[in-house]
Amino acid sequence: MPKRFFYDSVQNNTSYGKTTSDTIWHKVRNFSLTNQLGKQVSLSDLEGKIIVADFFFTSCPSICPTLTRNMKRLQDAFNKTDTIVRFLSFSVDPVRDSAQKLKKYADKYGINHDTWWMLTGDKEEIYDIAKKEFKANIADTKVDTNFIHTEYFFILDKDRVVRGWYNGMDSIHLNKLASDVVLLMLEKDKKKKRRLFGN
Repeated sequence: MPKRFFYDSVQNNTSYGKTTSDTIWHKVRNFSLTNQLGKQVSLSDLEGKIIVADFFFTSCPSICPTLTRNMKRLQDAFNKTDTIVRFLSFSVDPVRDSAQKLKKYADKYGINHDTWWMLTGDKEEIYDIAKKEFKANIADTKVDTNFIHTEYFFILDKDRVVRGWYNGMDSIHLNKLASDVVLLMLEKDKKKKRRLFGN
């Protein structure tokens, strides 16, 4: 299974004289932004979904068009499981990237608006999400924290825990991302108690 990367704390529990440690993994907090259809959406709308995310801007002359095309290939690859996987692209230039501009960009690349949201909103909020929640500046140490322009894709599992980042320009990384998404689909929910036969 893809490993977890960031934790918030470690809790020590003592029971019957035995101490065990429980890692509290960092979960991306809920947020509310505007998608390319002009609709206010939040991360909580995607409860139980596996999320593939990136950070881009529509006027980018360099890596973003390639990243979008590669994300579109992933979307197409998972179109039969589109009830499980969702795609998010956060604009790092939200002042210029209005919902209308995002829709035009999305239509140009033929993306499915139901399973892939291109998001705009308050710049400070988006950069907080990038740096403090997805830890984009840790995944990509070369990124300028004043302008989060990274070529990495990020995966969140069904519990909103970051389970990997992948170079969106590299076919080997993209294949690994796709296989990791499949593994996360198969991952058992540890919160659900297993039922014994006869119960």
